[in-house]
Amino acid sequence: MDVTRQLEQLVSQLDTRQRGLAARGGETIPFAVRVRDGPRRCIPSSNGAEPAFTIVIYEPSALRALQSMDVSRVGEAFLRGALDVEGELWQAMALRDMLSDRRQLGRAWHYVRPLLRGRVPDDKRIVARHYEQEADFFLYFLDQRHRCYSHGVFERDDEDLEPGITRKLEFSLDAAGIGPGDRVLDVGGGWGAFTEFAGCRGVHVTSLTISERSERFMADLVAREGLPCRVVREHLYEHRAERPYDAIVIMGVTEHLPDYPGTLAVCERLLKPGGRVYVDASAARRRYDLSSFLLRHIFPGSGSPMVLHQYLAAVARSRFSVTAVYNDRHNYLLTAKHWAQRLDRNRELIERRWGAELYRIWRLYLWGCVDGFTRDAIQAYRVVLQLA
Repeated sequence: MDVTRQLEQLVSQLDTRQRGLAARGGETIPFAVRVRDGPRRCIPSSNGAEPAFTIVIYEPSALRALQSMDVSRVGEAFLRGALDVEGELWQAMALRDMLSDRRQLGRAWHYVRPLLRGRVPDDKRIVARHYEQEADFFLYFLDQRHRCYSHGVFERDDEDLEPGITRKLEFSLDAAGIGPGDRVLDVGGGWGAFTEFAGCRGVHVTSLTISERSERFMADLVAREGLPCRVVREHLYEHRAERPYDAIVIMGVTEHLPDYPGTLAVCERLLKPGGRVYVDASAARRRYDLSSFLLRHIFPGSGSPMVLHQYLAAVARSRFSVTAVYNDRHNYLLTAKHWAQRLDRNRELIERRWGAELYRIWRLYLWGCVDGFTRDAIQAYRVVLQLA
């Protein structure tokens, strides 16, 4: 079959899917497709607006991937450079609602595997992969002041990333009642944002990580700055303390700890009575609502965005009470947009060091987050708990 006829069939498929999505009350956006330098073929939406973006097909394999309407095949065609997007990538990510996920068996395996292997060894083997990229890679898009791999809190939409992250770190100390001399457990230390911020204020932080690269980065940071902190490569569920901590901080890690009752029980064991837990996390309305593409290329573990109502139900059955809950969807939208823009600005440097595929993986992920937060497909929260 020649390319022209295949393209006609694809346009018909996309138009049918677009109409079906609109009939179900879904949000539709006009777009176009074309083959290399060929003319655009438009797939309209109900509002009759001009196409918001154009999918450009460079290889026959990309045409076949689009015809499959499978999210993983389309995503992997993008990673190979077989197709690209002209216009705002985050708007094109809305097409995920029109695609299917045919690798359901592989998806299920991600969540069955920890039951067979055990959560701690599975997390150590699988989850750490996401964080085993060189620190320099993350520093190309994270804030330059704190290197915080979690969302900021902004006063204005046009505020830069750095003050938004500083404000969130300040909030975490205040919300958890943390002051100089306190002993605090930082779960998932990443690149040392909280450890450095609190340590510089006289807080004695024990920072847990299961990533060897993260451990080395933070240990060097602690030694270089003479912080009253220590870094331990250990899973939260393994951790034992000589005496209870004054507070626990969990930034952007609850997504990797989907056993809410189990995690809260560990926090009860490690925290002194009256102590507080500060948590922030991305969220979704359904458990384990990640695509097979995301599980394969971004988060290979068995995690899940926080499901707030299920998390709070687990809190209600624990010794914790809820002090505060903050809806941070817009804050995470602004954060993700900053990250994606910084990644794009550093494209040449990233591709030179790590190749085009890694850049494209993270470009899809970060702009996909912008789309998700914009359309309320994903959410985010800050939660403060206090132990009875």
